[in-house]
Amino acid sequence: MLSGSIENLKKDVISYSFHTQSMIELSVKGLVERNEKLLNEVINEKEPIANKKELEIEETCITIIARYDPKAVDLRTVLMAMKINNDLERIADHAVNICEGSLTLINKPELKPLIDIPRMAEKATEMLNSAITAFIDENVDLADSVLNEDDVLDKYHYQLTRELLTYMIQDPSAIERSFLLMKISHDLERIGDLSTNICEDIIYMVDAKVIKHNSLN
Repeated sequence: MLSGSIENLKKDVISYSFHTQSMIELSVKGLVERNEKLLNEVINEKEPIANKKELEIEETCITIIARYDPKAVDLRTVLMAMKINNDLERIADHAVNICEGSLTLINKPELKPLIDIPRMAEKATEMLNSAITAFIDENVDLADSVLNEDDVLDKYHYQLTRELLTYMIQDPSAIERSFLLMKISHDLERIGDLSTNICEDIIYMVDAKVIKHNSLN
């Protein structure tokens, strides 16, 4: 039945979301703890699983459309799942980017105490978790609240970038480390943007209302 297939699809999206959240958390934990094993685990073990989940969900969505020809809210839900699937794949890529930069950073002297990066990661995973919850519950109010949270993550990124630019100007030997931390901060900020994208689509799925909040390249 169509309803059962859609419920199973939602469960698959939840599973994929939990997996990508764990990738974000481990990538930042590996950086903070200077743990090469954790960073390589994300790259070599968790990313292939993420890629497999992405392909499986895409195939499920296509099968539902071909078999049941869903209409109205059911069709929007399946299309929404396809969009979330794509966003989760991009989030997983950002987690891998964090790991790749961290593998270089952990082999160099610490530039500054890592306070902002873990704070950003916590906010980013919180936004992603809320976005997926809003999708499952079709909760427009929760989706809208995530849109407002994006400004907090942007502020963290802006403040850290300004601080790191000061390090780069004052000490040329800090340029590479500062640049890598900027890239990690940017990856976390982009994860927040992708979570807001999901929430914009949730509002469309439930209310058929188009919300333009952020524009991603």
